Amino acid sequence: MRLKEVREENNLTQNQIAAYLNVKQNTYSQYETEKRQLPIDVLIRLAKFYQVTTDYLLELED
Repeated sequence: MRLKEVREENNLTQNQIAAYLNVKQNTYSQYETEKRQLPIDVLIRLAKFYQVTTDYLLELED
């Protein structure tokens, strides 16, 4: 997934995104490293936050 890439492009930290999602930083880190499956509702919130499609975040489109 492109979570780390898009987060860094927006100059945000894992802590900032974790706070936005109301999860622990460690949980968010596991989303980025794909050690934990990203819930659909979180995927949608991130897509809206970054103003990109869910397909973009899932690397199904460029």
